[in-house]
Amino acid sequence: MSKSTPRLDFSPRQNQLLAALADAPCFRWRPHVEPVNLRVGQVLCESGHLPTYAYFPTTAIVSLMYTLLDGASTETAVVGNDGMVGISLVMGGKFAPDQAVVHSPGQAYRLQSIDLRNELARGGEVLRTLLRYALAVIAQMTQTAACTRHHSIEQQFCRRLLLALDRSPSNELLMTQELASSLLGVRRESVTRVAMHLQEIGVLRYNRGHITVLDRRRLEEAACECYSSVRQEAERLMVLPSATVTGGQIAAA
Repeated sequence: MSKSTPRLDFSPRQNQLLAALADAPCFRWRPHVEPVNLRVGQVLCESGHLPTYAYFPTTAIVSLMYTLLDGASTETAVVGNDGMVGISLVMGGKFAPDQAVVHSPGQAYRLQSIDLRNELARGGEVLRTLLRYALAVIAQMTQTAACTRHHSIEQQFCRRLLLALDRSPSNELLMTQELASSLLGVRRESVTRVAMHLQEIGVLRYNRGHITVLDRRRLEEAACECYSSVRQEAERLMVLPSATVTGGQIAAA
């Protein structure tokens, strides 16, 4: 283990998806799961490649990005302490359709893809739970596509902040305007205008890539219905511990 690797006890409840499997035979994974530090901009898997690892974030947040031939990109889904990076391994596909990029640094657990595939081959609760999670991710991707087509940039920006807030331990987020424009697939000037407006009305405070959410209720009101739809679908599909919002994070009760 390298010096930069955090020394943590294996605690599956740090990730809600692993927490849902806490009573399943997933403890066969224990000898193979390792904690890792994830840095901003780190690519966990390239589009068109077979994932080497499945990642279960605890404090890091990862964006699934789709990139066009001209280099333009947009985010299709976000993964944090609610789930897993590498659902193509669950669905049986050989290659990941999206690029997985860390946009908020932190920690995660990772499991080699061969070990995950061996566990999935056993069937049972692990396979059923991960398939339900894959459906939740697909639902998020579908809702994102509809949101991009039908809702304003301000509504999309608020939705995206809420998704990050739910996966963050506090009400402070790391997100530059350049990153936000890349995630939403819009011009940076548009994000600047929206961020300034939300700051002026007291919803958030923005300073050099740091966003502090001051009024979550008003942020939810400014977002479109896509945020609540995605969250409700995830809660319906996943049998997770009862969740309460502590600061910006959904925490196991």
